Amino acid sequence: MRKHEFTDDFDTFDSTPRGRMRRVRFDDDPQPQRSGRLTEAEKARLARARDDAYTAAEELPDGADRWSTWGDSEQGPHPRPDWLVTDLAAADTELGVLKTGKEADVFVIERAVPDGARCLLAAKRYRSGEHRMFHRDAGYLEGRRMRRSREMRAMANRSSFGRNLIAEQWAVAEFAALTRLWSIGAPVPYPVQRDGTEILLEFLRDGDEQAAPRLAQLRPERDELRELWEQLVAGLELFAVVGLTHGDLSAYNTLVHDGHLMLIDLPQVVDLIANPRGAEFLARDVANISGWFRSRGLPMTLSIRAL
Repeated sequence: MRKHEFTDDFDTFDSTPRGRMRRVRFDDDPQPQRSGRLTEAEKARLARARDDAYTAAEELPDGADRWSTWGDSEQGPHPRPDWLVTDLAAADTELGVLKTGKEADVFVIERAVPDGARCLLAAKRYRSGEHRMFHRDAGYLEGRRMRRSREMRAMANRSSFGRNLIAEQWAVAEFAALTRLWSIGAPVPYPVQRDGTEILLEFLRDGDEQAAPRLAQLRPERDELRELWEQLVAGLELFAVVGLTHGDLSAYNTLVHDGHLMLIDLPQVVDLIANPRGAEFLARDVANISGWFRSRGLPMTLSIRAL
């Protein structure tokens, strides 16, 4: 079983470095790969940086910032969308900042093969350990475990090493949740790849290549409002099918893309079973988003069904 693969097989076994067999717990979280105090992804990134120091800048296409990192990253699920550029000859060009936040910044990147295919991606980059991170992380982290007690202590004490672990754990958790949700048809953007604390995602845009608007920006008519509500309920039901809730749902992290409601910003995704406050987070998600719809004039006589 791959490290980041979810399984419902409670009897799966994994070989330890000493050759002993260990039962894999069904609720083990996907873990960042690490050796010592550097993750394997961070070591690979440092190696690439050293290699880049010996690469002449003119070898990159004009304006490009780096070669594609696709081959060195944890990659998104199959079937992969037709629009996605996976050619290792592609280069990434940063086009600008899409969003800044306390935990991460989001940039727009164009990935293109010279004189060939191209696509736009959203690059979500979690802030490094010197920043104040995840001011409400304690409740969300309940039910998430690192397998090493030293790492758990570092995270609990919020040491520099611990804050870096937290940052990577949020990135790992978000990418794993997006992969799981996209694979069952939930309304989330396609998770392209994860490299350390950077996640590349499908860039949801309108016809003018601008970012799709947040739900909070819209003033939908009554019929459209009802349709979006029904889409939301269906989406939350799909989350619940795999035992998850968003954890911080609002009209500000919900986009409307070509008439379809899409849920974004999932680092704080909550496991409804493993987290002892899972039901509380689900109830809060429903209350927050239904409050927005109610304030726009939608009668809350609509059934939330399984929720």
